[in-house]
Amino acid sequence: MAPPRPDTRANILAAAEKLAREVGPGNISLEAVASAAGISKGGLLYHFPSKGKLLEALVSTFVDEVDRAMTLAEADKRQNGLIAAYIDHMICERRENMPPPTGLLAALAEHPQLLDPVRRFERNFLEKARRNSSDPQMALVAFLVVQAIRSMELLDSNVLSEAEIDETLRWVLERLPLDDAVKAGEAA
Repeated sequence: MAPPRPDTRANILAAAEKLAREVGPGNISLEAVASAAGISKGGLLYHFPSKGKLLEALVSTFVDEVDRAMTLAEADKRQNGLIAAYIDHMICERRENMPPPTGLLAALAEHPQLLDPVRRFERNFLEKARRNSSDPQMALVAFLVVQAIRSMELLDSNVLSEAEIDETLRWVLERLPLDDAVKAGEAA
């Protein structure tokens, strides 16, 4: 028997993420994910034996993607670069018009432990961002701004217009002293 193609797992996760954003993780079925990935349900179950394991992998993939982006920013060693990269990551997500995963709330009700790796990542990131900042309190405020916007979107309780969100994120970035090369990259 030939080993499974290495991209099968990635294809399943991509299909599951797309479905989760369209209908919410609490509403996806293994059958729908298998169909979207172009594999049999048995093929999906080979990689993810339950919906819980699939959702766990989705959360892990998201954390890993953000972690990779933040690791690159951290390697740059520019003061305030880490928190600026965090804000930039959110700006890029918004620019791509990625809908918030509001169905995540339903999935979390079924599997609250899914938030454990997110909490660990965010706590670790915040500590690093504060150490990297010329003003640790401003780094905390910037972090909280991003979290507040994400929370409003997740709960579908956003009271800010797109322009107000963009203006707020720009306002925070302007208060993080970065050299011009970094600011130009953030504004693009």
